[in-house]
Amino acid sequence: MREAPAPTQIQLKIQTFCLAAPKENFSLFFIKYLLNYVIKPMLKYFLYARKSTDEDDRQILSIDAQLAELKEFAAKEKLEIAASFEEAKTAKEPGRMRFGEMLALIENGQADGILAWHPDRLARNPIDGGKIIYMVDTGKIKSLKFPTFWFEDTPQGKFMLNIAFGQSKYFIDNLSENVKRGLRQKLRRGEYPGWAPLGYLNDYKNHNIKIDKKKHKLVKRIFELYSTGGYTLKNLTDKFNELGLRSQTGKSITPGMIHFILKNPFYYGVFKYKDELHEGKHEPIITKKLFDQAQEMLKKRGRSHEKKIHNYIFTNFMNCGACGCSITAEKHKGHIYYRCTKKKGPCAERYLREEELTEQLTREVQKVSCLPDG
Repeated sequence: MREAPAPTQIQLKIQTFCLAAPKENFSLFFIKYLLNYVIKPMLKYFLYARKSTDEDDRQILSIDAQLAELKEFAAKEKLEIAASFEEAKTAKEPGRMRFGEMLALIENGQADGILAWHPDRLARNPIDGGKIIYMVDTGKIKSLKFPTFWFEDTPQGKFMLNIAFGQSKYFIDNLSENVKRGLRQKLRRGEYPGWAPLGYLNDYKNHNIKIDKKKHKLVKRIFELYSTGGYTLKNLTDKFNELGLRSQTGKSITPGMIHFILKNPFYYGVFKYKDELHEGKHEPIITKKLFDQAQEMLKKRGRSHEKKIHNYIFTNFMNCGACGCSITAEKHKGHIYYRCTKKKGPCAERYLREEELTEQLTREVQKVSCLPDG
């Protein structure tokens, strides 16, 4: 005789039920058993992949890698994926758009569960974590699947999920405190926590800031020349652009950059962080005395500008007729001269004394005047 084939999984389950089921109402119990344990409806899952640029996410798989792993896991477990949601945003704070869209669709019955790499991909804050737990409690989320974490909808399973969300929050808080502690230690050691200013370079190998041998002498010369009182910010800008000085990103120097250099105490050996001065371990380019001289000249020029600004009566309501740039004024040997600022580039218009400009304006006004001469 031919040997009978081995029973299938479903046949074994039915045989087990028949042995244990009560004799009365057997048909009703059998139907319920088939619906609940043998012929389960296929659940639909939303696949969610997230990665941010945060420090704590550096070791996490990229979004593409997560998607590949999750799809392979879904195929292995025979999970039906209804849609995929990808997000490049931190989970430290609530308000992720794609995450919110996914939960809203689940609440509307578009899917039954979520497939993600780990619970920390779903939430790293108590609000989003609590939302997931609540939706599991109310039956909106019927299943959660993770290749790296086992979850089942039981009191113990939800407790472990809460712990996983809590661990993610603890990791974020602990990392933030470690960063702050490291920053405080760096400040105490005199290490500037930022990009080196012009005249210096970041030494990534030794984790410090060193002098830029090609530029530091030019930066020192800026302080020396400005302290004499013979140069304006614009004069220095033109001069040092001609000498080839460029910003850290290779751009031309501007008056604003010159002003920033002159105001930066970093060059005499200290640095400002959050409005507090700290003694730096970097090598100074100038002395404190030269820095103070430059500050005095900046104050003097500032007061002088405030006093003179109202004397130049034509600067605020006319532009250069040749290029359209604004007009500025300077005083030389007792006379006020007006000229084009040349902000758009070279301009051939010459300097014009205030007396001559007044005469030109008077003639133009007379041309349109309604009153007869005399």
